[in-house]
Amino acid sequence: MRIALHRFFCAVAVMVVLPFGMASAQSADPFEYGWNLDGEASELRFLSVKKSKIAETSSFATLSGLITEDGQAQVRVLLDSVDTKVDLRNVRMRFLFFETFRFPEAVITTQLSPELLTDLHLTRRKEIELPYTFTLRGVTLERTTDVAVTLIDNDRVVVSSITPIAFTLEELDLEEGRRKLEEAANVDITPIGVVSFNFVFDRAQPGTPPDLPEATFTPAAVALEDKGNMTEEACLGRFEILSKTGNIFFASGSTRLDDKSLPLLENLYDIVNRCPTFRLEIAGHTDSVGSDQQNQAISERRAASVVSWLTDKGIPRDRLTAVGYGEARPLVDNDTPENRARNRRIEFTALVE
Repeated sequence: MRIALHRFFCAVAVMVVLPFGMASAQSADPFEYGWNLDGEASELRFLSVKKSKIAETSSFATLSGLITEDGQAQVRVLLDSVDTKVDLRNVRMRFLFFETFRFPEAVITTQLSPELLTDLHLTRRKEIELPYTFTLRGVTLERTTDVAVTLIDNDRVVVSSITPIAFTLEELDLEEGRRKLEEAANVDITPIGVVSFNFVFDRAQPGTPPDLPEATFTPAAVALEDKGNMTEEACLGRFEILSKTGNIFFASGSTRLDDKSLPLLENLYDIVNRCPTFRLEIAGHTDSVGSDQQNQAISERRAASVVSWLTDKGIPRDRLTAVGYGEARPLVDNDTPENRARNRRIEFTALVE
């Protein structure tokens, strides 16, 4: 009887230890070998509200991340992969709200404390208070939130938000993006975003620890555009949205393109290439400062500068038309510096051949 009981307790001990590998080793070092984010299984969602009562949930399709052997954690979000489930809404979010041609990613970083997680192999789930930094559009915020850390098995762990995290658009420098979205979609948008997440990590293989500088985005995000030519609807929508970005810049009083324009111009070039059945009218507009004749001339030359840039990249000249409208078509009254800046713009109109 005594021998049978001994064998029974030994069997139970084996059953407890084996699913967690070396339980004592894990207890001593919860970050052994480090962890890599499973981008396909992970989720980062945000909730927005329009017309004061319509809530919409969106997500990002491409995430990458890791936890190093010393507990440094990082998650990187490819903003171009924003997924609202509607193609042109995705494009508005990319070009008007996040300005992904200037700010391609958001980064979340934190330092996990091993002391808080050494018994995770026993508790299976722990709720901890976690300080973190969130960087978006060059703005870095330091916050603290409560997360649940759940051990699925010895080599897979889930880190989830317990309650949604609220950000004001002003603190993330997204108020201008909100204005552009409101004008493009003709809706009112509440200036608050609510974020939740579910990050899944797999333990790295021995001898290949994660390295923060080497974190890379996973390919084939579902929200990213397919390669190849676009439909007529997609082309028309994109040229309209590009016109509202306000990211074609010139030196003051000059017709020379500023280098700050290059990220948007590269995106414009890609879209023109993928809409081969369209010709494109490129229109220059000015504010009301200066004479009518001066403004007409500068608007024409600025439009011509964009045409020259595109033709230098290989777009056929007969697909492009430069037009100047001077101060004749203002978006808003020229009564403040901000309004005058909005009126100084380049617009794109697709013309079917």
